[in-house]
This record gives sequence, C-alpha cells and structure tokens, in this order.
Amino acid sequence: MAGFKALKGQGHWPTLLAAFLYFDFSFMVWTMLGPLSTEIAESLAIGGFVMSASQKATLLSIPILAGALLRIVLGFGVDKFGAKKTALVSQAIVIGVLFYAYIRGAGITYNELLVVAMGLGFAGASFAVALPQAGQWYPPKLQGVVLGIAGAGNIGVVIDFLFAPKIAELWGWESVFLVGAVLSSIIFVTYMFMAKDAPAEVYTARPKKLKDYAKLLKDKDTWWFNLFYAVSFGGFVGFAGYMKVYLMNTYQADMSAFGLDVINEGNVKVVAGYFGALCIFAGAILRPVGGAVADRLGGVKSLYIFFGTVTLLAILNATMTLPFGVAILVLFLIMANLGMANGAVFQLVPQRFGKDIGIMTGIIGAAGGLGGTALIKTLGWSKGAFDGYSAGFMIFAGVVLVALMGISLVKTRWRTTWGVAAGGRI
Repeated sequence: MAGFKALKGQGHWPTLLAAFLYFDFSFMVWTMLGPLSTEIAESLAIGGFVMSASQKATLLSIPILAGALLRIVLGFGVDKFGAKKTALVSQAIVIGVLFYAYIRGAGITYNELLVVAMGLGFAGASFAVALPQAGQWYPPKLQGVVLGIAGAGNIGVVIDFLFAPKIAELWGWESVFLVGAVLSSIIFVTYMFMAKDAPAEVYTARPKKLKDYAKLLKDKDTWWFNLFYAVSFGGFVGFAGYMKVYLMNTYQADMSAFGLDVINEGNVKVVAGYFGALCIFAGAILRPVGGAVADRLGGVKSLYIFFGTVTLLAILNATMTLPFGVAILVLFLIMANLGMANGAVFQLVPQRFGKDIGIMTGIIGAAGGLGGTALIKTLGWSKGAFDGYSAGFMIFAGVVLVALMGISLVKTRWRTTWGVAAGGRI
C-alpha cells in the first residue's frame, strides 16, 4: 500500500492506466489461440484439413516466437518514434489480423492462421512499449511499483481461458476474434487519448543502438539470465499456450465427468478452459510473490527453491500416470513456481544490469519467448512421436536441471563481485 500511496501526485496516472490496459488486453490477445486450439482444429477438420500434433504446436508457438523477436523491434521503435506512436501502430496491426480472422471464419486455412498468429505476436511485444511508456513518467524510487502495475498483464491469459471457450460454444470460435478486435479497438481509442509520451523535462531519452545490444551479448551473465528466464517465463507462457491441448489429449474423460457431475457443464472444452485458467492463474498472480521472496532470501536461493520444485514435479508428471485431481495440483504448482521464478529472476537483473535495464529487459524477454516456443514444440513433438507427453516433460525437467547447475556455477562469482555493491540480497 505504501508504494501505491507514493504514486499520489507523481507522474501521469492516465498514462499509467492506459499502459496497464494496453498490456493487459494485448497479453490476452497474444495467447488467445491456446484456449481456442481444440475448436479451431475441429473446424479445420470439417473443412478437410486435419492438423497433426506438430502442426498444432507450430500454430500455438508462432505468436510466442513472433512476440519474442518483435520485442526487440518495438524497443527500437520506442526510441525512434516514441512509445505512443509505436503502440498505436502495433495495436492497429493486431486489430487488423483479428478482424481478418473473424471475417474469414470457418473458411480460413491453416496457412492463413499462421499469418494471423504472426500478427498476434505484435500483441506479445507490447511489453517492450507499455513498460517504458509508464516508467518514463516516474522517478527511479517508484519504478518497482509502476512497472509492477503496467506489467500486470499476465492475467490476460487467465481471462482467455475463462471466457474464450464459452464464447466459442455460444457463437462460434470466430466470434472470439471479433470480441478481441472490438475490445482492442476500444483500448486503441482509450490509449490514443489517455497516454502521453513524457516531456523532455521529465524524461531524457537515451536511444538504444545495435552496439549496445552487441556489448551486452558479449557478457556471459547476459546468457545466464537468458537461460534462467527462458526456463521461468518460457515455461510459464509455453505451458499456458499448450495447456488446453494437453488437458484435452490427456484428461478429456475426467473433465467431462467433472463438468457434468459438479458444475453442470456439458461442454468439455469449456471445462478444460476453466482448469487451464486455474493453473495459469497461479503463475500470473504469484510473480510479485516470487520477487518478494527473492528480496528476503536472495535471488539465487529463491531460484534454487522454485526451479528445484519444478524439476521434481516435471519428473513426477513424466514418470507416473497421475489421477486427474493430482495432475491438476501438479500443474498448478508447476505454474506457481514458474511464476515466482519470473519474479526472482527480475529481482537479480536490475542489480546486475541497473544501467542497462531497458536493453536487458528486451533481450531477456526475447529469450523467455524463445523458451516458450521451444517448450510448445517439444510437447507437440512428444505427442506426435510417442502419443504422450512423458518425453516432453522429461526434456523440460532436464533443461530446468541445467539451469539449476548454472546457478551453482555463478552464485559464488556473483556474490563476490557485483553482488557486493548491488544493494540487495543475491
């Protein structure tokens, strides 16, 4: 509460609110193919195109990949044209592809969906615009709470899973794209009138150059943070994007029985959305908790706990056929620990790269998106090759274990070099 009270009389609250709305709805749009995956696959099958497990994974991974790469592009756009112009152009592209998908409807082809998925990547890249847009207005001492508010858009994916399957049931899956387009248009207009770029007397722009990125990419700590965030955020967004496919392929009968017996819901795809939302909510809401734990225990010790828990749970899921209730609990805990690990990583990043936090946010954010893309493709490969997900979960557990080994390799050097003067617990 103290942090929120400190905002009173500071900065520009309309811009902060506009940045939050822009990022929240953008994150919702970015991940909307995940909760619609089953409905879209069934629609294409009626038209004669049956998606393989690999093709489904590709469709779900493209927005994540495009969002990762476009974060760098939009970061340069913010420097050259300003955050507001960059956001409006990006949002216009997203609105265009949403309306296109709605108009094409059931007649849309798989290749057209791939193009739509690429367009949705602009929504995922909004992270690189919304946070600078809000942060430019506020002094350094308030950046934590400001970026926490502006960056709370992870909850958008929960909204997807709660409402998209039900809307698809009532009016068809294409109507979800219409709803997304209309809401995005409203946010576009709201942002246009509410958001303002900070004036020169408030914020001095320091445009990023390619050589700035090249310099940081030569630093080995950059690559360690890339690995840690590729595991934490990549795991979160990867599992979120693939959650419904996994649940439908693994526990459809159990979810159908639960829907009929407990919540009086006969559409198993809607039930899958509810359980997906439950698991994803854990990761979205607990990110700040992870940061707070890292402040208290240190980022390194926190990552040991979070990554260690994820490793054990992923191995458990890979080696045992879990009852449905236990499986949901395991997924919930995996997502919770990945979300908290996100907060722990970004407790460490500003302490190591305080003077380059803007550039590092773009680099590490891109690494997180690439990690999510790799996870979705790995799960799709596992299903296609072995008709199950044990191999996919085991590979993911192995990657998390590598990250744990990496933490062990760097912790002493970090604590005895830059960690000495960092000002926070390492």
